Amino acid sequence: MSDARSDGSTGRPGDTRLPKSVVELPRQVREELTRRLRRNKRAFREDDIQIVEGPLLRRAVGASALGNCMEWFDFGIYSYLAAIIGKVFFPSASPTAQLISSFATFAAAFVVRPLGGLVFGPLGDRVGRQKVLATTMIMMAAGTFSIGLIPSYTTIGVAAPVLLLIARMVQGFSTGGEYGGASTFVSEYAPDRRRGFLSSWLDFGTFVGYALGSALVTVLNLTLSDAAMLSWGWRVPFLIAGPLGAIGLYIRLRLEESPAFQQQLDEHEKSLAQASVGGEFKDIIGRHWRELLLCMGIVLLYNVTNYMVTGFMPTYLTEDLHHSPTFADLLVLIGMLWIVLLITFIGRLSDRVGRRPVYAVSAAAMIVLAVPSFLLLMSGGTWLPLLGMLILATLLACFAAPSAATLPALFPTAVRYAAMGIGFNVAVAAFGGTTPLVTEALVNLTGDNLAPAYYLMLAGAIGLITVRFLPESAQMPLNGSRPMVGSRQEEQELISTSKDLYLLAEGGPRAV
Repeated sequence: MSDARSDGSTGRPGDTRLPKSVVELPRQVREELTRRLRRNKRAFREDDIQIVEGPLLRRAVGASALGNCMEWFDFGIYSYLAAIIGKVFFPSASPTAQLISSFATFAAAFVVRPLGGLVFGPLGDRVGRQKVLATTMIMMAAGTFSIGLIPSYTTIGVAAPVLLLIARMVQGFSTGGEYGGASTFVSEYAPDRRRGFLSSWLDFGTFVGYALGSALVTVLNLTLSDAAMLSWGWRVPFLIAGPLGAIGLYIRLRLEESPAFQQQLDEHEKSLAQASVGGEFKDIIGRHWRELLLCMGIVLLYNVTNYMVTGFMPTYLTEDLHHSPTFADLLVLIGMLWIVLLITFIGRLSDRVGRRPVYAVSAAAMIVLAVPSFLLLMSGGTWLPLLGMLILATLLACFAAPSAATLPALFPTAVRYAAMGIGFNVAVAAFGGTTPLVTEALVNLTGDNLAPAYYLMLAGAIGLITVRFLPESAQMPLNGSRPMVGSRQEEQELISTSKDLYLLAEGGPRAV
């Protein structure tokens, strides 16, 4: 459609002769709605729009966030106890070898994450998101609980680290279906205008889970002697996973399936879904390889930072910088709580200014601030290391907040869960879960405690390149779903706006 108008208007959003409803639309939303209206050859009607009522929406978002909190409490506590786990399961090794062995077992869980994504992703697209998310909750709780029951190396010998590895792989397989499914589920429930804010509650739950794990380990370190922690205290957080898993399962079984999955796509995507039963992955890679690369770039940026702060930092502060375990635990806990405070505000900001600006500014800040942050962590005293932690936590919050809204929007509903399972988990396995192992190895190899900062700078540079090609999805309807609104009033506003847009698309009146 040409920008030149017979009445002299430009057709640009800033043109005051355009209807106010059109002027206020972000450019990407206007273009997407216009495309849909042209395809339909009419303005929207009530049956073209999906309303998600407030109580149902709050229950879906709240339950997903709470379930995610429990899931990531289970998964995160291993990193806070990595040093002790190294002593329990690899006692004959040197302290450095113990630590690297513990992180290697941590990374092993990420090796099987893509396999979990390959299994759970297609299931989520065919049988529903809710059923698969209930299954991942059971598996995670079972894997975590079993770690608390494994005898030490001194009791059963080499069988102990083997059983630890198996339990971690069960956790990793479960996690392969968790984040992609949970983010898909929440994004498919959220109204278009507030998807960034509502989806950010999912990662709010993630970091609350991390914070609870950190807090519990901190309390245990403060109240138990080193001998007691090494003997039995480290098991307590893992054993708590049993009852938490039962609660999480109950919550997830009460959820209703997402509206987008219930709609099950337009006719083109229905045929695509049916055809993909025998060759879904070939179809995803063939049709959506660009989107998969973008997904992996954003996941790399987010999860290298994530596992640097949550997985590597507790051990880095104690083993490499020689801070006390209590100080290290408190520093990481404060960082987690800071993220919890920030994350939903940043999610709301991404709805207003767009996802791309949030990612771009934060990635650039990572490149600039990574080294100063680690220099602060290496300083003496309390306040300078705390400032360094808060800077890293702020950057992590900026990457986490828009991710659950951005990544599912890259793919159509028919293959969204499976595509997320591939892109997200391959990137996390290759770059996220290996971050503690790689950075600890780099520190030991080079003797440079700034090596983790250089790793973060590289992640920031890759993130900037990715954002350059990332399509803006703020306030946009999901690909393959009807426009989503949160009330009858929003529905009527969208119908009215669609009439104005359709007139413009068909060359009708443009004056207010």
